Amino acid sequence: MGTMLQDAELTLDDFRGLEGCNEILNDTRPDVLRHIHRAYFAAGADAVETNTFGCNLPNLADYGIADRIRDLSERGTRLAREVADEMGPSADGTPRYVLGSMGPGTKLPTLGHAPYAQLRDAYTEAALGMLDGGADAVLVETCQDLLQVKAAITGSRRAMARAGRRIPIITHVTVETTGTMLVGSEIGAALTALEPLGIDMIGLNCATGPNEMSEHLRHLSRHARIPVSVMPNAGLPVLGAAGAEYPLTPGELAAALTGFVVEFGPALVGGCCGTTPEHIREVAAAVREVSRSTVAPRPEPSVSSVYSAVPFA
Repeated sequence: MGTMLQDAELTLDDFRGLEGCNEILNDTRPDVLRHIHRAYFAAGADAVETNTFGCNLPNLADYGIADRIRDLSERGTRLAREVADEMGPSADGTPRYVLGSMGPGTKLPTLGHAPYAQLRDAYTEAALGMLDGGADAVLVETCQDLLQVKAAITGSRRAMARAGRRIPIITHVTVETTGTMLVGSEIGAALTALEPLGIDMIGLNCATGPNEMSEHLRHLSRHARIPVSVMPNAGLPVLGAAGAEYPLTPGELAAALTGFVVEFGPALVGGCCGTTPEHIREVAAAVREVSRSTVAPRPEPSVSSVYSAVPFA
């Protein structure tokens, strides 16, 4: 979404003076958002993410519009829902799904940047907006702090209880090139801490390209009791004339994700930063031609600190 919005030649007026607040575009430029969702569905995506990544307390509070978390979440979700319903099932009959994007914000509760309860309650508002707008699932993504993830998951579950409607919760953590999440948690710690919270799928997104994700994805595929997903960037970003540029071609990303499907059997694959509709077009075509690995996972009994998982008998 961010990649496409950067290329949309938007003006400061489009943002109502809130430069960089992509979520306000759900109100001011719904035409742009509809065009983006339509482009990815047309490329062969079965699911699109909503333009709600920043509909959380830290992000919108920075712009002075924290009171619009639920409103902008609903607007963004409804735009994607309208396009999905307008286009109808894909050629092979697969429904078109809407994933409510729930980002991490800019505050890490583990480091004391923000109170857990405040973050949780704001995520509840965001999830209520996504439910109001017709989301098929909530995607808690780009998670860098296990306590922040717990706030998002718990807030989402509270929203579903209030709304009387349960939709799946997909959770994606982000592992840096250092091999851990930003606060130092290993992938084993993330799986051990998050799987018992009742999430429906766990995976990885952002920060790196597919090469740097392979061992972390291997761990999830071997030990997770729930389905696994992966959405890498189109490679590690490099600084170019227009800012961050992502080096993987559509064919290269498609080859990498096809390899993941064959070796690790993720149930959901896609792309994060730098993945254009053309990337998704080639990914969709490639993964449909191969069979998923069906190796049964072997869960490891363990407990988790903020840093690592510790096996126990």
